[in-house]
This record gives sequence, structure tokens and C-alpha cells, in this order.
Amino acid sequence: MVDKRYNFYSVVFLIASFIVVGLSVNDDIEALLALKSSIDPLNSLKWSGGNVCNWDGVKECLRGRVTKLVLEHLSLSGTLDERSLNRLDQLRVLSFKNNSLSGQIPNLSGLANLKAIFLNENNFSGEFPGSIAVLHRLKVVVFSQNQISGEIPGSVVNVRRLYVLYVQDNLLTGPIPGFNQTGLRFFNVSNNQLSGEIPVTPALVRFNLSSFSGNVNLCGDQIGTPCNGSLIGAPRSINVSSGHEPKRGKNKKIVWVVVGSVGGVLLLGILIGLLVFCMKKRGKNEPREDRSKAIGQAVAVAPVVEENEGGGKGGGFSWEGDGGMGSLVFCGPGDQEMNYSLEDLLKASAETLGRGTMGSTYKAVMESGYIVTVKRLKDARYPRVEEFQRQMAVVGKLRHPNLVPIRAYFQAKEERLLVFDYFPNGSLFSLIHGSRTSSGGKPLHWTSCLKIAEDLATGLNYIHQNPGLTHGNLKSSNVLLGSDFESCLTDYCLTTFRNPDSTEESSASALFYRAPECRDTRRLLTQQADVYSFGIVLLELLTGKTAFQDIVQEHGSDIPSWVRSVREEETESGDDPASGNEGSEEKLAALLNIAMACVALAPDNRPGMREVLKMIKDARAEAQGSSNSSDHSPGRWSDTVQSLPRDDHLSI
Repeated sequence: MVDKRYNFYSVVFLIASFIVVGLSVNDDIEALLALKSSIDPLNSLKWSGGNVCNWDGVKECLRGRVTKLVLEHLSLSGTLDERSLNRLDQLRVLSFKNNSLSGQIPNLSGLANLKAIFLNENNFSGEFPGSIAVLHRLKVVVFSQNQISGEIPGSVVNVRRLYVLYVQDNLLTGPIPGFNQTGLRFFNVSNNQLSGEIPVTPALVRFNLSSFSGNVNLCGDQIGTPCNGSLIGAPRSINVSSGHEPKRGKNKKIVWVVVGSVGGVLLLGILIGLLVFCMKKRGKNEPREDRSKAIGQAVAVAPVVEENEGGGKGGGFSWEGDGGMGSLVFCGPGDQEMNYSLEDLLKASAETLGRGTMGSTYKAVMESGYIVTVKRLKDARYPRVEEFQRQMAVVGKLRHPNLVPIRAYFQAKEERLLVFDYFPNGSLFSLIHGSRTSSGGKPLHWTSCLKIAEDLATGLNYIHQNPGLTHGNLKSSNVLLGSDFESCLTDYCLTTFRNPDSTEESSASALFYRAPECRDTRRLLTQQADVYSFGIVLLELLTGKTAFQDIVQEHGSDIPSWVRSVREEETESGDDPASGNEGSEEKLAALLNIAMACVALAPDNRPGMREVLKMIKDARAEAQGSSNSSDHSPGRWSDTVQSLPRDDHLSI
């Protein structure tokens, strides 16, 4: 009786879900047609048919709902209809770039899922839309080249995930809010009418003059204009109550006495400080003057780690050599806004994060407090300078939310450095396995597994869209967690910098991520090999086992063989998993199947990343559509099969 009632309610729930989805799809169609009527007098948008996902400008859909709408360079005019726009409540990306839209930017609070909005190069006027402050998933805001006036609302600092804010070339006035979002990487407020002191926050100190130029009443360290304790352009305070300046008399004498006393103390302190400084430097091999000179002449850098007083590791980049010095080359257009120079980098303290076949990685903390990650390539003689520059011109411009951007590079005689953003939240390896592989990390819920899988597939697919590019070194330790714990690929496209004649072998752990046909490090890496590595990372995520962990020999020598054997046991047993795990196993089974397709032994049998991404998105959409609040099932596939009958020595 209970089963029949349960089946009845399930059918009712499914029917209701289909009805709701159908109504929502129709609502999107009506909303888009209403929006078209307000902005498309030239009928540039040829929208017709019942499948809204096939309409021009609709780039992505989820369960029939519009999630990405891109209407750029279409000569659209008029004003945005607020009611129609907010009915598209599943939008993740919205772009009206380079049109002739005008009027006030509407209230956008109904777009709760919005992640990126591009309204640049239009004729929008009125005030900055404070409604974006409630959009907690928002990451990218581009309002540049309009006629927006008024102040930037202070509430915008509450958009915690903000990654890009471009509002240059507008008519904005007032102060700059104290942006403190740790994930803010691109920022430009130039060519407005802003005034006051630029806030000294960790989020803003990284940006230089190009982010603030063209605001004549701004001051601050970032632009080299001192504020002198008051706002630039503010009138001096003068006592006019009696028509003349205040009397001085005794007060003047007192002031001179105080000034003289303070000055004497300061001078004495400076002399003592200089004496102590000189005594400390005398015992060192490289005086400050010599070191400064070495920076100007250096061609080689070797991170030096010294013991500090606290017993930890510290130190800096020591430079030595006798040739001409190279320069720090910023890669992307937005990277020119980074507020640091080669000299700042050279003065930074360094902490070793890891060493690998491609080189060593360091955390570099500059004197300003800004932190970057620096990778020192092991073999700086290969490839030749011209080829290295050509490769960096391509790879350095790769920008995607699921890639750790390469901000700059340095090269000199036999020395090459790459500068990345610093990600303080650690790696996917640490998230899965904890600080020690023996203890293991906390199992992830199936929703997290699917989200991580989609992040990785999206980033890798973006790389593969560029002909000839491969990640080449995909493993869980090369996946870093962003400010919003999004998964971001790092150390990508660097294998071309490896000397093909090198006899150095990859580490044993790295080989487990490599496709069988590429275990010989001299073999050319392919996109199919990346797909195999991606599958290994998925299996690592789903099983909680490291790719290089010793597996019981009956199950094979690597994770794919182990998973195949366990699945065979599951099939042969004929028993269902324990009650309570069905939901998790069903949701993770699709992801497990995708992973196993990726690790096919024959490269031609592996799907491409575009196909892999589509399968993951479909699996995630289906899982979200069928989930309910009572599903607290485990997140590891291996946890869902623990109850299967098997010998003790085969238990998971």
C-alpha cells in the first residue's frame, strides 16, 4: 500500500514538474518577444518557432529555459523593458554589448542567477543600478562607455563574488567604495569624474594608474598623487570670524618648541636606525647597494629560502648574473592594470609551494601585501626566445573563469618566470584527500561532485577550442579553488617548454594521470590524452582514492582497473545498495559512466571535451530536477557500494 501511494505521488510530482517547466518555457518566449518589441525597431532579431533555444542570440539553455542571451552589434535601440527582462530568471549571462540602447539601466533584482552582464558601448544614462547588490551570484559587471552618472553605490561591495568591474568612460562622481572582494581581478573606473582618496584595500592595491586615470580629483598611492590629509580640490579652512588671521604670540613659540623637540627625537631615531641597519648589513655578503645594482643587471633568478627568527621558512628572490636584464611582460589587456613591477616582484618574500618536472612554484608576497604565485621554469634554454614569446602570446591571453590566469612572464639569460594569481583556498587534491592522504578528506556531496566536474570540463573545453593547445599536465593538484570555491585549472599549456631531449622522467604519481599512449614523456601530448587525465581526476573525485595509491592487486594496478572490477562485482552480486543510498548512486552513476568513457584505452574511443561537457551538464540538470531536500546521501561512488556483499579483503 505504501509503495502504491509512493508511486502515485511520484507520478503526480513528475506531471506537475513537466507542467511547471512547460509554463516556464512559454514564459521565456513571451518575455523575449516583449523585450524585442522595446529594443528592436529594425527587426534585426528573427525570432520565431516554439523552440526558444534555437533563436538567434540564445546561446545556452537549461531544461528549456534561457540561461545565456548574447545580443551584440545588432544596432538595437530604445530602452530595456524591466518587467520582461526580469521574467528571464534563469539567465546566467546577459550581453547587449555595442548597441544603441538608452535610458536608465533597469532594476535587475529579479535575475537571481545572473553571473555576468555586459551593457558596455551603449547610451545608457541615469544612475548606477544599485539593484545588482542583491545578485549574490554575480561575478562580471561591464558598464563601460555609456553616460551613467551619480555615485557608485557603496552596496556594490556586498557582491562578494565580484571578479570584473569595468565602468570606465562614464560620468560617475563621488568617491570609490572600499571594494574588499578577494576575488576582484579586473577593475577599471578611469575617465569619470570620481573624487577623493582611493581606498587602500587588498582588493584595490593591486591596480595601478591605468585603472583610475582620467579622474582629476582622485588621489592615493595607486596613482602617485598624495592626498595630504584632505581631498584634492577641497578648500582650505580659514578663520574669517574677525576678518584677519588668528593671533600667534605665545602659541607660535610653543609650536616652535614642540617642533624642535619632536624633530630632535626623530633625527636621533633615524641615526640609531641607520647604525643598526649598517651593522646588520656588514655581516652579509650582499649589501643593499650591491643588491640594488644586481637587480638592474641580473639575468638569473634563484629563489632563496632562509630560516627566519620564528623558525619558519622565508626569504626572497636573489638575483645574480652578468648580462642584460629582461623585463616583466604582462600578458592580457587587463593585466596592465596590475599595480606591481618587476622590482616589486624581486623584492617579494618567497615561500616554496611545490616542485615538479616543469619547475618550482613559489608564493611571492610583495611589500604592498599583494600576493602572486611565481613558477620558475626548470629548463630556460628551451624553446628558443622567439618561440617562447610566441607561445606566451597565445597562452597568456587565455581568460576563463575556470582557468588560473597567467598575468605576466619574465625572461632573461637562462631564466624564465611565469606569474599567476594566487589562490589561497588550496587545491582539489587537498579538498578530496585532506592535508594527509592517509587520513582522507571529507566526502563530498553529489551536488559538489557534479559542480566540480562541470567546472573542470568547462575550463578544459575552453583550452581545446584553441587549435593545437592541450593542458598537458592535468591532475587534481593542478586544480585550484577560487574565492567562491570554483575549480580552476592551472599549469596548462606548459609542456611545450619541456626539452624533448631531456632524460628526466616524470614522477611516479604524475604517470598515473597520463594516458597510456603518452607514458613516454617524449611522446607528443594530444587533446585525447587530456580527456584521459580528466577521467582519472573524476574517478579520484568519485572514489576518494589517489590516482597513485596502491590498489589491491586483484582489482588492478590503477583506478580505472579498480573501478571496473568493483562494478563487475556489483553486477554479479545482483543486490541493490543499502536503503538510503539509492539517490546518491543514481546521480553519481551517470558521472561515473562519463569518467569511464574518458579513460578508454584507445584514444579514438574517448569522447571530445565538448561532448563530455554536454553529458555532464545534462547529468547535472537531470540530477537537480529530480533532487529533493531529504537527499543526504554520500557523495562518493565508493560509499554507495559499501553494503554490497564481498569478501573482507575486497571491502572498500
